Amino acid sequence: MDYKAAGAPKGPSKPPRHREHNSFGSSKKPFGSRPDKAELLARMKANVEKNKAAK
Repeated sequence: MDYKAAGAPKGPSKPPRHREHNSFGSSKKPFGSRPDKAELLARMKANVEKNKAAK
């Protein structure tokens, strides 16, 4: 069989039928809104400091 001529498999062609109920941007949000970048950076810096202290 000539595997070179087969090509890559095709991906899904249709969008999903529904959105997740807990995804960011949905109207039914049990988990609140997306955290802002300042909170994320503060958490990342705290983890770096914690890992430096543990070594």
